[in-house]
Amino acid sequence: MHRKASPVSLILLGLGTFLLVLAPLLAWYVKPHAAVNPIDIDQTAVYTGTGSVFDVDKVETVPDQKITVTQKVRGDVAASETSGNGVWDVTTTVDTDKSLPAADPHDALEFTPHRWVMDRTTNEPVHCCQEKPYIQGEAYLKFPFDVQKRAYRWWDNSLGATVTLSYRGTKKIQGYEGYRFTGTVPATKTGTRLVPGAIVGEPERSQVLAEEWYANHLVELVVDQRTGRVLYAQVGPRRTLRAPGGTKDAAVLLDAEKLAFTTDTQKFAVDRAKEESGQLRAVGQTLPIGAGALGLVLAAVGVVLVVRGRPHPDTPESSQPASTM
Repeated sequence: MHRKASPVSLILLGLGTFLLVLAPLLAWYVKPHAAVNPIDIDQTAVYTGTGSVFDVDKVETVPDQKITVTQKVRGDVAASETSGNGVWDVTTTVDTDKSLPAADPHDALEFTPHRWVMDRTTNEPVHCCQEKPYIQGEAYLKFPFDVQKRAYRWWDNSLGATVTLSYRGTKKIQGYEGYRFTGTVPATKTGTRLVPGAIVGEPERSQVLAEEWYANHLVELVVDQRTGRVLYAQVGPRRTLRAPGGTKDAAVLLDAEKLAFTTDTQKFAVDRAKEESGQLRAVGQTLPIGAGALGLVLAAVGVVLVVRGRPHPDTPESSQPASTM
């Protein structure tokens, strides 16, 4: 009697083979294409703290002022689609209670607009699309995907250069663990500014091209390992003026030991990191492992059923006794 493989066995074998092929595709093709920086980003991060600021009305530095830094990031979708890169427009404002709320961000104590263009996969800066300033380094606003336990070159826009941030272990933010990185910036000349001579200790001169200096007491970032999203940020900026060729600070424009993400900003960052990290984990690990294991089982069952459905070699049809009348 001739036996054939059942349709069920062929279906199981085919489905198992499909899942075995799908598993590595998910891990090696789909996941890398899913781990890309968005082009339609629209997010705001707020830092708060206390420090000293220069009051232009009093013409002196005033201590113990509440300071609010607001950083808004919006993606230029049209420029991103045209260039194939991520194009993000960033505005950073520094305010005291005196300038908040401000109808126009230009009324803030400081207002800094700039544009960051990056490779959406590697996070590396790309120099095109009216980028300003010329950003360098490995990380800015966020870290690359799959963060490693090593030092990274972080772009400090106030410095106009990169800062080396060293890995310092892990830290929990709102109950969610991330990688911690820290670094400092020594006092560095960043430019010049025309100011009344009296501000920098030269009252006999009406105007002086004073030197601008910048330092940072501490840069601390806690980052989601899988997505590179910053969960917590803390900075300690110090901006001063010196007389031309001077070796000491003559006026303090801004000095804060600690400006850090507000609780709301932390919670938003953690919630988004959980969501995005879970999606990448599913595509890169959970689904490939599950598909591979299920595919192996289905393929094995299908093979067994196909083999059982074939005629046994010891009992061919010709060996069956002939019927008699």
